[in-house]
Amino acid sequence: MSNMIDLTRNEAALEKTIGLARERNIVIPTLAQMADPTLIPDAVRSKLKGVGLWDVDPANLFRITWHNEPKASGGGFGGVNMIELPSELTGTKARIFALVGKWFPTGAHKVGAAFGCLAPRLVTGQFDPTSQKAVWPSTGNYCRGGAYDSALLGCESVAILPEGMSRERFDWLETVAGEVITTPGTESNVKEIFDKCWELRRSGEDLVIFNQFDELGNYLWHHEVTGRAMAEVLEKNMGAGETFRGVALTTGSAGTIASGDYLKKLFPHAKIAASEAIQCPTMLSNGFGEHRIEGIGDKHIPWVHNVKNTDMLIGIDDEASISAMRLFNEPAGQRYLAGLGLSDDFIGHLEYFGISGAANMISAIKMAKWYEMGEGDVLVTVLTDSIEMYRSRLAELNTERGEFSDADAAAAHQRWILGASTDHVEELTYPARKRVHNLKYYTWVEQQEKSYEEIQRQWYDDSYWTSIPDVAEELDALITEFNGRTGLLE
Repeated sequence: MSNMIDLTRNEAALEKTIGLARERNIVIPTLAQMADPTLIPDAVRSKLKGVGLWDVDPANLFRITWHNEPKASGGGFGGVNMIELPSELTGTKARIFALVGKWFPTGAHKVGAAFGCLAPRLVTGQFDPTSQKAVWPSTGNYCRGGAYDSALLGCESVAILPEGMSRERFDWLETVAGEVITTPGTESNVKEIFDKCWELRRSGEDLVIFNQFDELGNYLWHHEVTGRAMAEVLEKNMGAGETFRGVALTTGSAGTIASGDYLKKLFPHAKIAASEAIQCPTMLSNGFGEHRIEGIGDKHIPWVHNVKNTDMLIGIDDEASISAMRLFNEPAGQRYLAGLGLSDDFIGHLEYFGISGAANMISAIKMAKWYEMGEGDVLVTVLTDSIEMYRSRLAELNTERGEFSDADAAAAHQRWILGASTDHVEELTYPARKRVHNLKYYTWVEQQEKSYEEIQRQWYDDSYWTSIPDVAEELDALITEFNGRTGLLE
């Protein structure tokens, strides 16, 4: 067992949690079931036929998977939700596959990261939902996922996110979370979120803080679930003679990039690219600033980021993401893309791109250009949420800049997508990786009370990271035992 994810039991609290689960008819899915829904019991599948994707129904815990049937209610399970980005759009002959986050409950894959942080505490009794509050610090989607998971469990939740995030996040969150706390700033203002967490810790309230930036359950969930989903996409879609070259992702909490660690085990020569806004170039140049790529937090290196296994850094201009969002979702943009020969089916799926999804697409394009990829090369990325989280941003942009015109559409595509270049890209040497890793010290050891010994282990002891996936089997055994003690699957 890894000692980074603590599975020590508190039997008294666990007994109360099991009682709550029995009372609320809560069955908890295993990581294995999230990765492979064919393992989900028939009784659960049958119940889901009458449940909406966003309904606050405990059965929806089993919809924390990349395999949901893409429908708003009553869906079953199928292949991994993904799209391939046409070369007419990207300007590169390399094939780019993008996993689609829209079809998770809450409309974003962060509900999975939240589960990964919550599940170990829940099935060991380290978190008692009958008496304790769950606190979810976030720059957006994660606290929505955490509040949703908490609502399914019937426990009190506190969502923390910056006041400058999109209106859609707040509107839905306020119907689910017990309390919503806003902190100053936008997605770049992560320290203010951490400061609020310390204030809550010192308040004397009985609460547990599930911090996605340092909870290694976030890493574990993405390694075991997102990584396997990506591998399935590659297995089903790569042609004979094609080569998987790597994964490109904005880091955010750096949970999703754990999928790259999984893929490297299968494809040792593949690369992992971590990207960020050039307006806040923390990894690239130890920099700081403000940017508009909602959902990716900056000015620090997340504790859960295995920097030693990251091969390159990519800077994305936030205007590229904003312009791509308008191109994909305004009528003039869709007309322009249809004129390029993009199919009606693909254009119908452009709603799958939120702001960070557009950034991930551009990251993959820049990665392909850096390595001069072409036919036969394959990359993978993620569309974290969808335009449903940002329609208010489109309205704001139309007010601020005027209606998006045919000329705007052509300019957005030519400049920001086809024109994506290899500027603000760094291929990491060993010392460069260590430079990025060392930035963790100032946030996590100086401010957040992590130990000097552990930050050194993250760098010098390779088993630190490789042992985390070993927890999956033990955690699943605890989940299975938990469900057995509720008696709900009998």
